Amino acid sequence: MRRLTALRDQVHTFEDMLQQSNDLLELYDLAEDDEQLVAEIRAQAETLAKQLSELELRLLLTGPYDENDAILAVHAGTGGVDAQDWAEMLVRMYLRWADRRGLKAEVLDWTEGEEAGIKSATIEIKGDYAYGYTRGEAGTHRLVRLSPFDAAHRRHTAFALVEVLPEVEDDSEVEIRDEDIRVDAFRASGAGGQHVNKTSSAIRITHLPTGIVVTCQDERSQLQNRESAMKILRAKLTERRLREREQERSDIKGEHVSEGWGNRIRSYVLQPYTMVNDHRTEYSTANVAAVLDGDLDPLIDAYLHHQLELAEQTAGVD
Repeated sequence: MRRLTALRDQVHTFEDMLQQSNDLLELYDLAEDDEQLVAEIRAQAETLAKQLSELELRLLLTGPYDENDAILAVHAGTGGVDAQDWAEMLVRMYLRWADRRGLKAEVLDWTEGEEAGIKSATIEIKGDYAYGYTRGEAGTHRLVRLSPFDAAHRRHTAFALVEVLPEVEDDSEVEIRDEDIRVDAFRASGAGGQHVNKTSSAIRITHLPTGIVVTCQDERSQLQNRESAMKILRAKLTERRLREREQERSDIKGEHVSEGWGNRIRSYVLQPYTMVNDHRTEYSTANVAAVLDGDLDPLIDAYLHHQLELAEQTAGVD
């Protein structure tokens, strides 16, 4: 019923836009030399074009979990303090992007770095097609800049890994049995602050068959942290199953699938020039400040269209 409602709303939206476009065409025929009316028609047409572009982009989201909420985990990688600072910058970028799109974002787990930044953080993004829009962010992100933590102010390179997981409420293919998990409670660690609990309510869940370990320490109670940790574990198991299926398909086709730290998807250069470059789509922009402030839509748009082109090429070969 949820799927049916979403499709019905989508059809109604297209029908409404079609009616609006017909109304604007008729109004334009009547405008003649009324420059003010023509200007208003053009403004409405531009708004309609933006709405159409957004709907066309949504049509590219056809994956099994694209409509679902998403869980993003950001981990500091190679680069020391710069990498931890970079990981926190990425979390801020995704939180701002979610706010721009009217999505609800909440921090589920936050582990502070020793000097600055974070070692890791997990955020939940709720809203229509949250996973579909963010799944292309999975991979390694590289930052090149003059390090504020280097007394000589030399140029440093830092890396951070982003995991994107689909949030799944109920999936018959993902079963978590009580005997397959070990739950440990511990006191949250870190430098303190709003993200760190002051009591021993932090939770660590180990999934024994796979070795996956999930921690959550940002909620106020042990029960809340356990619920959040189970949510993350279910998402990780779902993503693992999706990755295994993709690997099976790639093995059959003889393709190579990169993952983890070796999969560098994007570079952000602040010195000696400013540039954000996506290595999969070759989309680039010099406005790094805007991207880091949450203006990710052009990069997401380019990735989704790139995926569509790859799918069409594969279909053509097949």
